[in-house]
Amino acid sequence: MTAFSVIDHQFMALALQLASRGQYTTHPNPAVGCVLVKDERVVGAGWHHQTGQPHAEILALQQAAEDAAGCTAYVTLEPCSHQGRTPPCADALLDAGVLRVVAAVEDPNPRVEGAGFSLLRSAGVTVETGLLEPAAMELNRGFFKRMREGRPWVTVKLGASIDARTAMANGESQWITGVAARQDVQHLRASHAAIMTGIETILVDDPRLTQRYHEADRQPVRVILDTQLRTPPAARILSEQGEVWILTAAAIDDDKSQQLQKLGAQIIPLPMQGVHLDLQAVLKLLAVREINSVLVEAGATLAGALIAADQVDELIVYLAPKLLGNNARGLLQLPDLVHLSDAPELQWHDSRMLGNDLRLTLHRRV
Repeated sequence: MTAFSVIDHQFMALALQLASRGQYTTHPNPAVGCVLVKDERVVGAGWHHQTGQPHAEILALQQAAEDAAGCTAYVTLEPCSHQGRTPPCADALLDAGVLRVVAAVEDPNPRVEGAGFSLLRSAGVTVETGLLEPAAMELNRGFFKRMREGRPWVTVKLGASIDARTAMANGESQWITGVAARQDVQHLRASHAAIMTGIETILVDDPRLTQRYHEADRQPVRVILDTQLRTPPAARILSEQGEVWILTAAAIDDDKSQQLQKLGAQIIPLPMQGVHLDLQAVLKLLAVREINSVLVEAGATLAGALIAADQVDELIVYLAPKLLGNNARGLLQLPDLVHLSDAPELQWHDSRMLGNDLRLTLHRRV
């Protein structure tokens, strides 16, 4: 294992900080940062802004100009070696005369996956990997999930009282949580490529499901699971900017479908599993359509079904210091369990106060 210096750690940390600036805008590409260093001095730095625009390495090289020759490149992800939407970065580093490349992690994309490192090494460049790898993978966890497992990173978001109730018996739920928690949800929406909900949420709450986070100008794709195609043409979600995909098992060539398509929705047929859409097929479709991460904002049925199917990577619960009582609606609808050992088990990841509410973050136990 390579023994990295304190200086190496400092410059890779800077590259990761730069990379994080693209976390709202680079979908479906990963967020990547690059720092070019000569004689312990930064001569160029860049981060990937948006799909189709120059990669981090190219921007850093442009800034460094002739100073790039003989320098060390700190990159948060393996430089690409293929012609995609932009030219290969490994070739650009070679052409500029970079002598050493320190990368946080190998690119899991089958089109790269070590090929960039091989190209650099075969040309005599020193390549060292693994520096701050966990942080680099966390930054692009959805990209790694899609490339390695063929499905997006799935986050389920719920808001509840401390007795785990999400709404009154009549459906009233605005607002259980406070302003700070609701602002945090906007950040969550902006950081995901898609927001998914069920038809019951559309019918009961008529949400827009848009992000209103000031650092992001991209709207996530809104995905509705609607087995019988009951989405009303007047639903507010159809009047907002951005794509809406309605996943259904119903006929997609009838008058209702055509009406929804005229309003801008894409109607996508999928197989059933029992009385609901096949959730694995849903997530596979999203991955094929280059969705790295999906935020689920839905009721107890869909949220519970995803957890029961072991398809949830992250559960975020905003808890308000309120008690709604036994008749209020529950947090999750899960299958009846006979033994305690059958209970789905998660692991704590984070907890923090947001105003007067508590945000709990749990991850899938691996």
